[in-house]
Amino acid sequence: MKHRPPELLIPVKDFSCLEAAKNYADAIYFGTKDLTMRARRGFRLCDIKKVANQAHQNNQKAYLAVNTVIYETDLKKMQKTITAAQNAEIDAVILWDPSAIEYAKSIKMPFHISTQANISSSLAAQFYKKQGARRLILSRELSLKDIRTIKRKTRIQIETFIHGAMCVSISGRCYLSSYLYGASANCGKCLQPCRKTWTLTDEENNKLICEGKYLLNPKDLCMIEHIPDLIKAKIDSFKIEGRLRPPLYVETVARCYRKAIDAHQNNEYTKDLAQNLKKQLSKVYNRGFSTGFYYKNPDATSFSYNAANSQATYTRTQIGIITNYYPKVMVAAVRLTGGSLKTGDEITIEGHTTYLHQEISSMEAGSRQLKTAPNNTLVGIKVNKKVRKNDLIYRIIPK
Repeated sequence: MKHRPPELLIPVKDFSCLEAAKNYADAIYFGTKDLTMRARRGFRLCDIKKVANQAHQNNQKAYLAVNTVIYETDLKKMQKTITAAQNAEIDAVILWDPSAIEYAKSIKMPFHISTQANISSSLAAQFYKKQGARRLILSRELSLKDIRTIKRKTRIQIETFIHGAMCVSISGRCYLSSYLYGASANCGKCLQPCRKTWTLTDEENNKLICEGKYLLNPKDLCMIEHIPDLIKAKIDSFKIEGRLRPPLYVETVARCYRKAIDAHQNNEYTKDLAQNLKKQLSKVYNRGFSTGFYYKNPDATSFSYNAANSQATYTRTQIGIITNYYPKVMVAAVRLTGGSLKTGDEITIEGHTTYLHQEISSMEAGSRQLKTAPNNTLVGIKVNKKVRKNDLIYRIIPK
């Protein structure tokens, strides 16, 4: 029996990421600079109408995260943000604080319950369904069996994370950053002390032998090899984590999961395809991969004890800036400032609203065709779509 394909939900932190997700996402989610779990990066409140319009032009839904704890001093800001979302025709807001739920209900704004609510049972799911939630974003600590049971018993849209960073705490409800630095994770300001080196000592100050330095550092979730199981579980929306990630990450992850979902729908999903897509996913930011809680409780193999930073197999290096764009011939003038460039190189061009990922097919200086352009030169390169003056150019190379 063919199951309805799930929504592919992609994170965006800015307009270049929105462009990167354009051809792959069914929906995008984002935040502003306040009341969101990724407060370090977000859109201005005055921009959310533009975000919604662009997403809708791309045949995508747009969801706004308002998913922090709401304190008394936050109430007016929360009401202003949700009202702005309604006026911008955002499809739904993502929230969980009871004050935000009550306000969204009062103005008839559709809402999804954030994973911060830690929904872990069918009774909890029924509670939020009765509150009027359109969709529930389940706890990350659930097994696939638990997810199937909740879906069967509640008959409401469910959304689960299928790729991206995992938190060592319960669905991100952590107090370690607040305790150590006074920066609350529950207010979107986590400084990620879990990704730092830790030394385990006993009460007599003896250092204990451990498996590595990064004791609290989980690997990233990656379910690309298990798409059939997820679809069979009737999960309505496949969510990618990564609202702080650059557009190359957004494009790569969105493209890989789009291909996997479509392949399954067309009876073309194979183990070889999944392994190839996983290899492509490893090119961009990751801390190693695991299947999280889907099949078993995480164990030692689910942590990256010896490395906290990215284990990506490729690196992205800025090598120049766009000084002009000639639309009739689709050529960009590039000032190389950080290295040489040659035909066949994989590049991205990124700006406030620009995102382009391609290989260099042709390059020239004056009227002379070039195979290689040295640093500190001005060259013209053929581009596949519009770029803009002052956009930055990056070269993607193996580590």
